[in-house]
Amino acid sequence: MLHLTSHHDVTASLEAPKASSWRASYDASERTEVDRVYDDIFDAVMDRRLLPGAKLTEAALCKVFACSRSTVRAALSALAHNKIVDLEPNRGAFVWQPDAKETRDVFEMRRRMECMIIDMLLAVPDLSARLQPLYAMVARERQAFERGDRVSWIRLSNAFHVEMAHILGNAVLTEIMHSLCARTTLIIALHDTPGESACSYVEHEDILDKLSRGEADAAKGAMHHHLADCEARMDQPDKKPADPWLAFSVKR
Repeated sequence: MLHLTSHHDVTASLEAPKASSWRASYDASERTEVDRVYDDIFDAVMDRRLLPGAKLTEAALCKVFACSRSTVRAALSALAHNKIVDLEPNRGAFVWQPDAKETRDVFEMRRRMECMIIDMLLAVPDLSARLQPLYAMVARERQAFERGDRVSWIRLSNAFHVEMAHILGNAVLTEIMHSLCARTTLIIALHDTPGESACSYVEHEDILDKLSRGEADAAKGAMHHHLADCEARMDQPDKKPADPWLAFSVKR
């Protein structure tokens, strides 16, 4: 069985994009302190370094990010708005933990949205050329898995689905897929053990092959199977709380 490495061993040459790179709607010159704190927490959650249920204490976050309490509160509020963090009165902030209904709802929307994306892609005249970056991404995903680079593998696996929307040039659709993929990542982090069964790159390549051949029903069937297989792996969540500060490699 493959043993995946920690987040300290990410292989930069794989060019795995951080999850936050897909949400950025601002220029680098306009990036605020709130954006910085938001993105770092978001990436820790998406990389599964910061797990569902982890408590995020304002005072400790201020020390971790060397910023004001108002900056931390604004970042946590934005994360809560995007269903990445729960803000509980008199208890504080916690990484979002999906319940059974939310899990079903998210996967249902993923299936519907991604099948719609497949239909939209099949209407593009130069589809074969547009799919080449996705084939390259799947190749890097496979390389990351085979090297045991857990974080790059997770990032590339998620980026594949967002990129399918992105190549259509529809910013709104890309934003929706980014949000759905983020929530799916949290669901998987709560229920699944990363690396125990990882054939996503094989399934991703199969979807691309069917798209390249213009096989609409087969491509949508492959996508449905891919997501259904992922949902079926969900088991009872581990209730053991995670230490959130390990996600940032900073001592309390």
